Amino acid sequence: MRRVLEAFERLGEPRILVVGDLMLDRYTWGNATRVSPEGPVLVLRADVDEVRPGGAASVAYLLAGLDAKVSVSGVVGHDSDGRTLRRLLDESRIGHSLVVDDAGRVTTCKERIVGRAANHPHQLVRVDREDERPISRPIEDRLLAKIRERLPEFQVVLISDYGKGLCTRRLLTSVIAAAADLGIPVLVDPAHGADYARYRRATLLKPNRLEAEIASGMRIRCAKDALTAGRLLREQSRVESVLVTLDAEGMALIPAGGKGQVLSTNPSDVHDVAGAGDMVLAVLGLCRAAGLPWQHAAYLANVAAGLEVKKFGVSPVTRDEIREAEAKGEGIRLPLPPGEGRGEGAFMEDGIPRPSPFDYDALARPTSERGRVVSLGSLLSRLAAHRRAGHKIVFTNGCFDLLHVGHVRCVEEAATLGDVLVVAINSDASVRRLKGPGRPVVRERERAAIIAALRCVNYVTIFAADTPDELIRAIQPDLLVKGG
Repeated sequence: MRRVLEAFERLGEPRILVVGDLMLDRYTWGNATRVSPEGPVLVLRADVDEVRPGGAASVAYLLAGLDAKVSVSGVVGHDSDGRTLRRLLDESRIGHSLVVDDAGRVTTCKERIVGRAANHPHQLVRVDREDERPISRPIEDRLLAKIRERLPEFQVVLISDYGKGLCTRRLLTSVIAAAADLGIPVLVDPAHGADYARYRRATLLKPNRLEAEIASGMRIRCAKDALTAGRLLREQSRVESVLVTLDAEGMALIPAGGKGQVLSTNPSDVHDVAGAGDMVLAVLGLCRAAGLPWQHAAYLANVAAGLEVKKFGVSPVTRDEIREAEAKGEGIRLPLPPGEGRGEGAFMEDGIPRPSPFDYDALARPTSERGRVVSLGSLLSRLAAHRRAGHKIVFTNGCFDLLHVGHVRCVEEAATLGDVLVVAINSDASVRRLKGPGRPVVRERERAAIIAALRCVNYVTIFAADTPDELIRAIQPDLLVKGG
């Protein structure tokens, strides 16, 4: 990747416009010291209050940290949060003359209460203040007039759609058309569940896995599925290129006129996924402004996203950090053609070859870095998103100590009964209590890794109890499957 780094050194200070839903992120930090006598809630001894740009403003904030000359366009309320956000933009040298005050709405604000435990921050609760109504026609007209006047100054336009009312169909189609007339590329991070017709003629569409599933109407169990979904979205939305982000499994890139390729991530310590998607959009825009090809842009975006998830909340990543991480090999592995991973097609059943049930690239990564192996808290958060999308959740569990073909067939059959399959495995201590002092033969992390490598499995979680009763009550699956 020497040529990528050489191009990275020549990025300069590109002029980038970010259009989207502006937000203010507030953080209250403290130590959770005890349970309240007033009710079953924690008492937080607060010691730090912090504010940061959020939403589309966070994309601009990250770009400023990468030495871009960036401006934002959006709306804020005529309130103290709006004034605070403008002050933060000034402090980060982010232009905001294209921001319109709307006295008829509040500035979107997300307040997070964060407790410290074992030297790690844990978000306890989030309070949102927002107005999701579409902006009014007069506000829309004012924004369009401002953007059209300044648009020729920019080398690339990024649209950060959080579904908070700014990105109306008329506004986006007008901005995309005006940019296309000027030869300015437009990159879009779409809203969850949005009508993708509003993004028509964009240069690149960057949905995550769940967003791509909802928009395409198909499940994405593996990177190959992501390529298929991406091609469908490119055709339906009439955009040039699509990049589907797949968390720990990397990215699926479907460029204009190309067959598509999968770019896998290397392991990274994950502290907080907040900001990873914004970082990918920011680096893609930075690279596109400099004329880098999509594969090289995705490579650098993956490096930067890997650095972002090591931080709590949306925090800038510098070019020096990206250089250092790349030198350590913390980027992506070069893509393999779809369907040509290790062991693909070599699985035999009754003498007949069929595609292997295992994702061998996933199996090669450390357990802690597989997006499918998750804690209960992370699992519940992800399942909530699936439920909003109308997905049917299937649950099964077991010790899986020495996985055999009966286990595989049972798990595969369970996956056919719904849209999302959760597999819970007993912890080592639990297996020891159930099966005796000589068990387990295979430790819990390795058992989780093997189950997570099954292509049909969406999530794996480890539980410590002898039975999954409490876990089932917490997850509340649509269907419980047990093998005979």
